[in-house]
Amino acid sequence: MKEMKRVVITGATGMIGKKVSARLIESGYKISVLSLNSVRAEQIIPGAAEYVDWNLKSRDWYYVLENKDAVIHLAGENIMSKRWTDTHKKNIISSRVDTTHSMVDAINNAVNKPKVFISASAVGYYGNSEKEVDEYSAVGNDFLAHVVEMWESSSIKLPSDIRRVYVRIGMVLDKSEGVLAKMIPPFKYFVGGPLGSGNQWFPWVHIDDVVGIFLFALENAGANGVLNAGSPNPVRMKEFCKKLGSVTNRPSLINVPGFVLKFFLGEAADAILSGAKVIPKRTEQAGYKFIFTELKSALENLIRK
Repeated sequence: MKEMKRVVITGATGMIGKKVSARLIESGYKISVLSLNSVRAEQIIPGAAEYVDWNLKSRDWYYVLENKDAVIHLAGENIMSKRWTDTHKKNIISSRVDTTHSMVDAINNAVNKPKVFISASAVGYYGNSEKEVDEYSAVGNDFLAHVVEMWESSSIKLPSDIRRVYVRIGMVLDKSEGVLAKMIPPFKYFVGGPLGSGNQWFPWVHIDDVVGIFLFALENAGANGVLNAGSPNPVRMKEFCKKLGSVTNRPSLINVPGFVLKFFLGEAADAILSGAKVIPKRTEQAGYKFIFTELKSALENLIRK
C-alpha cells in the first residue's frame, strides 16, 4: 500500500466510479463519497468511510477536503443519455466545469489540502482525426473537444504544489454498462454491425485498465498531466464489430447508416460517427502496463467469463 490512504471521490455511482470505488475499498483506502444523493450512494457502494451530500449551492461539504490525501473527480453528465438539445449540451458542460470549479474552491479553502487531484477527462479532446494522436497532440475543433478543453482548464486555480492528473478516457468496454452493453444484444439477434461507415476510429479500452490507470495515477508520484486511457491498439469501428461478432459467434453484417443515427440522436450521432486514432503514449511512458492490449482478448474476458 502506498501513502495515499484517504481519498475523496465524486461521480462514484457511475460506471467507472463504482469500479474505482470498489477497488479502492478492497485495497484498504478510506474513501469519502461526495454524491447528489448520499443515501443512494451508500446502497450502491458499501464500505466507504463516509457518504456526504454534494450541493454546489452550499459550502456545507467543504470540510470533507480537510486532511485528505487525494481527490478523484469523476462527476459528469452522460453525454449520450439523450439528444443534444441546447439544454442537454449546457448540462454536459456545467456537470463537468461547474463541479470542478466547486471542487477547486473547496480544496483552496482547506487548511490541510489534498496532495493529488485526479480528474476524469475524455479522448474527445482530439476531435475527429485520421492521423495518430497522443497526449502531446492539439485539441480538436468540435463540441466535445471544446467541452474537454474547458473541463481540464477549470482546475487551473489549484495550488501549484498539488499534483494534477487528467485521465482522457476512450470508449470503455464493460459488459454491464456503456457502449459494449448496448451493442451485444443486436449481435445476439443477428442484427449487429458497424455504426455508420465503420471506417471511423474506435479508441477502445477495457474497464479494468481504466480502473488500473486511476489507481496508477493515485499511487505513483511520477504520474502527472494528461494520461490517455485507451488501448495501445485502437481499431476502426468495422474491425471492432468483426471481433465482437467473432466472440459472440454472430456475423457482423448490418450497417446502421449514419442518417439513421442522426435521425434518432441528432448532433449526438457525430460522437459515434467520428473518432480518432488515440495512442496512450504518456501513459506507457509513465510506466503503466496495460492488462488488455488486444481487442479479442478484452472482449473474450468480458463476454465469456
